[in-house]
Amino acid sequence: MPNLFDATIPVLTKYLHNLEKWLDKAVAYADHKKFDPERYLTSRLAIDQYDLTRQIQAACDTAKYAAAKLTGQTAPSHPDTEKTIAEIRARIATVVTYLGTFKPEDFNGAEERAVTYPFFGGKSIRGNDYLDLMVLPNFYFHVTTAYAILRNNGVDIGKGDFLGDLPLK
Repeated sequence: MPNLFDATIPVLTKYLHNLEKWLDKAVAYADHKKFDPERYLTSRLAIDQYDLTRQIQAACDTAKYAAAKLTGQTAPSHPDTEKTIAEIRARIATVVTYLGTFKPEDFNGAEERAVTYPFFGGKSIRGNDYLDLMVLPNFYFHVTTAYAILRNNGVDIGKGDFLGDLPLK
């Protein structure tokens, strides 16, 4: 039976890399249209929703906390101070590097590991449920919203860009 490594590290890493590719396309589009690509960072879909910067920070946080919580480790701290595309790219790269430090054996027992957060009010959630019911939906929510913000601002990205490379045989 595969452990939770396969459902976390490769998946989270892939979609963070996809996000980087969307940023490449966003910068190219801004250059073509002759506007400052940094303007994307404060774009949002709704007035009461996170902007692009915060969507990417949240996706990164979800990924790093998932790996740490499922393996019984403490995630690194990243203050949310990014103001430029270069800084947001560095944030993504830092998290991808962190995810790359994990091995499948680090996830032994993760399915049953009790995961806690202060906002759980003293309760915990089983590792498998944490991944399926919190991590993956939350991660995809923020990644999808980042995609939608860029798409809504004219960046030529589509479903193929969202899915990225598939391991076709």
